[in-house]
Amino acid sequence: MEILITTFSLLTLAVIVILIGTRGRPMRFFTAFGETLVQIWANRGPMVWVMSCVFLVLGFLFFFYASPATRIGAAQPIPFSHRLHAGHKAIDCRFCHSYVDKSIHPGMPPVEKCLFCHNYIITNHPEIQKEHDYFNSDTPTPWVKVFTLAEHVVFNHERHIKRDIACEACHGDVRGMDRLKGTRFKMGFCIQCHRDLGVNVGCWLACHN
Repeated sequence: MEILITTFSLLTLAVIVILIGTRGRPMRFFTAFGETLVQIWANRGPMVWVMSCVFLVLGFLFFFYASPATRIGAAQPIPFSHRLHAGHKAIDCRFCHSYVDKSIHPGMPPVEKCLFCHNYIITNHPEIQKEHDYFNSDTPTPWVKVFTLAEHVVFNHERHIKRDIACEACHGDVRGMDRLKGTRFKMGFCIQCHRDLGVNVGCWLACHN
């Protein structure tokens, strides 16, 4: 979705610039552009065409794979900022993810947990009012999952927390991100970590039990 927004924004900006530059007559731009290409072809030869194509391809790849819009995670129903809460406010991860150190699953914050603070903090903010709507309708906040594992893999958060494995080891710099980029963990990542720490890499004893 962010890529589509970026692309649409760039195209809109280009159209506005062309309309302003040609005083409402965009065909002037295309006529001038065509004449320029003809002159380049006549004076510079095929090499200029090759270089132009290379730059166009590089620009396309940048905006679709390396632009800022591709470095943020999925939008959540409530725009929760990890950078603000876990970073600036230094709220412990276990306050929201209540089961992370005593269960296989970390647990997602229920509506009541959010309102524990926000019944008193920025209470009239429109996004907080959404939380009240969820609470009043007895509807769990539909958080979007951003970190995923294959269904046949059993990952025990409790076991890793007790070994003092930092959250950042798997989830990255959570304290520095507003929207978590997230990832789909693959076997190579887990095996390499186990080997680095000198722990079990057996299939059934480690991950598939």
